[in-house]
Amino acid sequence: MTSAAILAALEPAALRGRLLPDHPLADLTWFRVGGPADVLFTPADEEDLAAALSALPPEVPVTVIGLGSNLIVRDGGVPGLVIRLGGKAFGSVTIEGETIRAGTAVPDMKLARAAAEAGLDGLAFYRGIPGSVGGALRMNAGAHGGETTDVLVEARAIDRSGALHVLSHADMGFAYRHCSAPADLIFTQATYRGRPGDRAAIEAEMDRVTAAREAAQPIRERTGGSTFKNPDGGKAWQLVDAAGCRGLTRGGAQVSEMHCNFLINRGGATAADIEGLGEEVRARVRETSGIDLHWEIKRIGVATR
Repeated sequence: MTSAAILAALEPAALRGRLLPDHPLADLTWFRVGGPADVLFTPADEEDLAAALSALPPEVPVTVIGLGSNLIVRDGGVPGLVIRLGGKAFGSVTIEGETIRAGTAVPDMKLARAAAEAGLDGLAFYRGIPGSVGGALRMNAGAHGGETTDVLVEARAIDRSGALHVLSHADMGFAYRHCSAPADLIFTQATYRGRPGDRAAIEAEMDRVTAAREAAQPIRERTGGSTFKNPDGGKAWQLVDAAGCRGLTRGGAQVSEMHCNFLINRGGATAADIEGLGEEVRARVRETSGIDLHWEIKRIGVATR
């Protein structure tokens, strides 16, 4: 379905959010690569999102993006409706006692800071994750000894038909860097439970997380999050290093010399360069160790030849 046809199908819903046809996505990702969305939609609130999904013909694909920190948008762009949550409706944090509610557009770092300011411990690990709450739910994001599963109480989500769901912790089906909630659910809010702690000690822990990240990861480069999941009992970066891939290049893409589980855009890279380099690394690791590395970075859209 063309961009114009998608817009026409959504017109009766009288949406209040922004609909942008043929909108470039590269600048919305940390790698700064990729083609356009057929239509980019930023809903005004949960009701607006539900209205759009209920009006959208079932054959139109729907893709959700967050902060773009753990994402490769392929060069051919993303067909259908691309949804990016934002604004006050999805970007606020409220705290009552030990309960924290956050919209899924809230950056993980902001969530960690809000919890610390309220003297709630248990969420400091989010300081080291460069994504948003929605992505953290979808992949059970974690770092520095903590994971989303450790603190989540429940999540709100809208399904492809526009219906609202409230998922308990058990409903999420968390595993390592994975949740088994239906793929068509779009998370809109998360509820966490912290535990009382000393604000100064929590902030000191967050400073430690920040320092460790800055010392070990190429955060000032055009990069994403960790490229590959750690295999059982091992570290992805060690396998990549042992396969001789540190500093390996393809076009404008490079395996970081600082931390070889990160790919970087040295300037002028295409999405094909970055994804192709990742696949070359996977092949070399398989050849040298017999281990199949699995992508942690999400790749969406249409590849070009």
